[in-house]
Formats: sequence, C-alpha cells, structure tokens
Amino acid sequence: MMNAEGIFRYYEKDLRRVEGEIAKIFSSDVVVIPDIGRHLIGGGGKRLRPMYLLMSAALSGYSGDGRYVFAGVIETIHAASLLHDDVVDGAGVRRGKPTSHSIWGTQVVILVGDYLYANSLRMAVSQQNLKTMEAISYAVAKMSEGEILQLQKIADPEITEADYVRIVESKTGALISASCKIGAILGGLSEEKVNAMASYGLKSGTVFQIYDDILDFKADEENLGKKLGRDLHEGKITLPLIYLLKSANAQERQELTAIIDSTSDEDMPDKEKDGQIERDLKKVLTLFKKYDVIEKTMDKAKEIVAEAKAELSAFDDCKEKDALIVMAEYALSRDK
Repeated sequence: MMNAEGIFRYYEKDLRRVEGEIAKIFSSDVVVIPDIGRHLIGGGGKRLRPMYLLMSAALSGYSGDGRYVFAGVIETIHAASLLHDDVVDGAGVRRGKPTSHSIWGTQVVILVGDYLYANSLRMAVSQQNLKTMEAISYAVAKMSEGEILQLQKIADPEITEADYVRIVESKTGALISASCKIGAILGGLSEEKVNAMASYGLKSGTVFQIYDDILDFKADEENLGKKLGRDLHEGKITLPLIYLLKSANAQERQELTAIIDSTSDEDMPDKEKDGQIERDLKKVLTLFKKYDVIEKTMDKAKEIVAEAKAELSAFDDCKEKDALIVMAEYALSRDK
C-alpha cells in the first residue's frame, strides 16, 4: 500500500532537479539575494507545491524537463510570498529559524521578494507556453487578494466561514491549484481534465491550510516553530475560532470578542502580555473542548478531502492517480 513517505522518496531525485532550478532563480550578482535564498530554501519544508506539479505531470504522461522549471518557479513564488507574509505578520521565527527580515531588515527582504516574483515569471516566460503563464499569473494575483482580504478581516469577530474559505483558497489553494493545472497542461490533457486537476489542487491546498490552523492550537515552538495560538494573537480568526464564535453562548461570545480585540494591544509590556496570552488561550481551549470545535473543523476538512478525491474520477485508475489520492489524505495526517 502506497503512503506519503513512499511518494516523497519516489520523487526525491526529481526534487533535487527542482532545487537546481530554484537556485537559478535566486542567482544574482547582488549577493544578499542568493544568501536569503539559502537561508529560506535551506530552512526545510517538503516542497509540496513542486511535488503536486510533478505528480500531476506524471498522471498526464509528461516527462519533459519543463516540469522541473515550472516546479522551481512555483516553489520560488511560494518562497517570495513567505518573505512578504513574514514582514506583514511581524513574525520572528519560521520553522524554528529566525525570519529573513529579522536578519537582513524589512526593506531588503521586501525587495528580494519582488525580485523573486519577477525572476520566477521571467523563467516561466522562457518556456513559451501561454496557458502555463496564465495559470501562474492568476495564482499570484489570487495570493495577493487573499493576503489583503485577510488583513481587512484581522480581529473581526464577524468574519464568516465563506470569508475564511475565500482567504485560504486564495493564499494557499491557488498556488497548489496552479501546480496541478500546469502538470496537466504540460501533458496536453483536455480542458475538462485540466480543470479537474486545478480543482483537485485548490481543494487539497485548502485542506492543508485548514489543518495548519487546527495544528496552531495544538502546536509548540519546538515542532512547528510558532507559538501555540499565534494566529489568535495576530488577530487572525481561523476556522476553529469561527466555529467557536458560532457555537458559544452570549456571555462566552462576549469574552471571546474581548480576547480578539485585545490582540492588537501593542502597548502592554511583554511579560504582562505573555501572561495574558496564556490565560486567553486556556479559556479558548476550554471552550474548544466544550463545543467539540476541533472535531467539527476536522469534519469540514474531511469533506473537502472527499471533494478533492472526487475530482480525480475524470482519470482512469493508475498508480499516479493513487499517489494523488494519498496526498489529499496526507493533508490531514501530518503532525506539522
């Protein structure tokens, strides 16, 4: 029986080729650019987006070198978005390492992110395939929309599930969708199958983010490189909190709204703030248990996994299709 670790091992050699393409995009005589590249790309991560592109290309019967180029482009666009996101979030740590802007400064890092977007698109254009360019450009535009919408919804207890899904589909789903779509385009598949792969990728990416948001309330600094409940104290209201606000009684909802409002209190001394965060988080976790919020959020994620797998019904049974099914399920079985 195929499992996710086996799939990662199978694509190990291909992913090394992708690393070479990423290094080309980070290449520059301005030494800070490759330096930040080594810091960011050397920080680990499973290269999920390139994996999805390689798997989609395999299902589509494509084995040319273009898959490595596009996988490198997709991963570098993701890296650029992380640089910008960390600045916007004021994050000091990513995967247990200091964030780039805390080392090189905000101005340099924003400009390096811009360079990476531009150089990634230049590399993609060199492949002279208009449909793949459309897929990449659309994904980058959606990612920016998602980030802006998320900022507008910071500390807003009226955020709806539909708002949240739109943010997640844009910020995370769109690029994984593009990965899957590009693999199908490279394989010359029909429009129906290209769209099915894009939809599979959108749903798979959405589930990855929902599960990340569940893990945020189970995490610790050591295994995820982010503080327990960090999203809450950045004012990001994720699906578990949306479900909790919907389930809570009037008094509890009032308390939760006060906790969300207090997240933007920058004037509080750090020691006092840490104590407040701990008390707030305890309260939230107690209410999660009372209303089975994590279970409800998992149920929603499982629904979307089932929808993602259903998109693959357009394809004949084969080991490549089985691998994509396993990867959709893997989104909900990670510990980080």
